[in-house]
Parts: sequence; C-alpha cells; structure tokens
Amino acid sequence: METVTPQEPSGTTCPPPTRWGICSAGKISHDFLVALRTLPAEEHLAVAVAARELSRAQQYAQLHGVARAYGSYEELARDPEVDVVYVGTVNPQHLPDTLLFLRARKAVLVEKPMGISAREAKEMAAAAREAGVFLMEGFWTRFFPAWKRLKALVDEGALGECRVLQGALAFPLRSVERVREPSLAGGALLDLGGYALQMASALLGRGCPPLRLRAEGCLHPSGVDETVTVTLQYEGGKQAAMTVSMDAKMPGGAVLGGTRGWVEIPSHLNCPTELIWEGKREVFPLPPPAEPLNFPNSTGLRYEAQHVRECLLKGLTESPVMPLAESELIAEMMDEARRQVGAVGPGGTVP
Repeated sequence: METVTPQEPSGTTCPPPTRWGICSAGKISHDFLVALRTLPAEEHLAVAVAARELSRAQQYAQLHGVARAYGSYEELARDPEVDVVYVGTVNPQHLPDTLLFLRARKAVLVEKPMGISAREAKEMAAAAREAGVFLMEGFWTRFFPAWKRLKALVDEGALGECRVLQGALAFPLRSVERVREPSLAGGALLDLGGYALQMASALLGRGCPPLRLRAEGCLHPSGVDETVTVTLQYEGGKQAAMTVSMDAKMPGGAVLGGTRGWVEIPSHLNCPTELIWEGKREVFPLPPPAEPLNFPNSTGLRYEAQHVRECLLKGLTESPVMPLAESELIAEMMDEARRQVGAVGPGGTVP
C-alpha cells in the first residue's frame, strides 16, 4: 500500500487537528458535522463548507460554527487549509466531485456508494492511486464498536467456520426523490444494498468475489429497483441471503451462523449499536447529538472520521479496513445485481 508524508509532525508534539472541508449542505453533511462535534476539537475541526449556492453554504456554516463558506466546490478545492473533504453530494455527483478534490490533492472521504457503477468506482480509485492521495468510501458500518466486536468474534473463531449470513434492511422511501428517481441514481440497491454486500464481503468473502451472485426483485414504476434479494455463494459452502427494500419498514437485522455458534445484529445492520451473542445482549451506546439528526445513529459517523484521521497521520493513501479494491468489488456486485433485476439508472441505462 502506497504511503505519503505523514500529517504528524516530528518529535513529541501533539499532531494538529485534521481540518475538514464539507462538500454539500445536505442532510447527511449536517449529520456528519454533528458527529464531528462529538470528537475532541484538538483532533477534528470543520473549517469550510461548500454548496452550489453561497447563501445555502453561509447558512450552513453559521448553523455549525464553520469559519468559511463557499458557493462552489472549486473554491473548496483551492482552500489551502483543508486537509480532507467529506463528499456528501447526491450519488451521480460523487464521481466529478471526488475527482475534483483528488486532483487538488485533497484527501477524500466520499459517501457510499463511491460511484453509481463499477466503472466510476474504478475511475476514482485509479485517480487516487495515481495522485498518491487518500480516498475512502464511507461505509461507516465497519468502524462502529458493535461491528468491531462482531468482526473480532469471527476472527478469533468464536463462531467456528462462518457458513450462513441472512439480513434485511428496509425503509419506506418511495416518496424520497433521491431514492425514487433514475436520474439521481436511485433504487434500493444503490441506497441500501451496499451495506448488505459489504457485510457479506467482510464476513464470508473476506474481500474475495463470490462464486455466484443471484438477484431477484421488483421495480418501482420509475424503473429503479424497489425490493431486491441478493444471494451470494462463496467458496467452502458459505452463503449469504440479503434483502433490501425502499417499500417496507423493517428493523434491519442480520444473523451470522457458524459451525459452533451464531451472533445477531437485532437492528440497524448499517449502523449497529448492539449484538446478541450466546443469548446475551451487548450494547454499544453512541454519544448524544448536540442537534437533531436526519438519520438514525448518525453520531456514529464519528468513528469513520476518527479512522480517516488515523490513516492520514500514518501517511496512508487508503484504508486497511475499507480498501479501494473492496470498494471496486462491491461496485461490481452492485452492477450485476442491478443488471439482473433490470434496474434503470441515469439516462435510462441498465448496468
């Protein structure tokens, strides 16, 4: 893995704060800023926010106590006091916005999905590798304490050989434009499916592609996928069956079974705060938000922000926990699942 000059100064001096720029003034960016404020100010500092309209950025900056507001993303890319940019724009903008910041030699944390296709994900990964600049897809799940506990149980063999993974993540989102419209790269898979696929990849595939992928589902009248079940088969008889839907409400639980035991995430498999292991419930509470949040458990975004800082201080150009190769693999699986159900994307295209 390529490294760059670490952010940390020499000697025993404490490292300076990681200075965040925020690309977009939307709902998820709000939650990210609220999460940042649960971390020490001497370690994380939001210094600039950019939106397509200056007035929107100014309102956002005032609300969150951010020093500078820009009416274009290009201005944010030119800000010399920004170390890393959080990209929270709508799905089709992830590619151009991420490339803009990478070319300006800014580290980037881009919301999932990294791209709306494997081609886009590969283009971003290639640009980051060529520039020698840090890039990570924001699968925040992997940094939650509950997930780390689950992963530790798997790695230490507490479940024996993991064989079966089942899960479902569903929210009633048919009325939400960004999920409903093909032009915005909507659909249950691009909105929720990445969480299910990353879980199967991490726990059963260990970053390797499945032997077989089968997807069945139904489409929204707009042409995006509405409800989809993806079955993945891996070497050694391992199998995952994961369902995502934008037309139902479910707790979002998942169960992983091994030859010696099982562990359950009872709800919110995308942002878990509890596990059931050997019949006992283990709880991992989140810090309370200083302001109302738009999405459940969003103060948990703090954990991926902490990880990004750790990577930058070590001079890494990608995360060892969420590497670019795995982001590319997940995008490939997403393409195949969307192709099998006939989901329509921007321009009426099917993967």
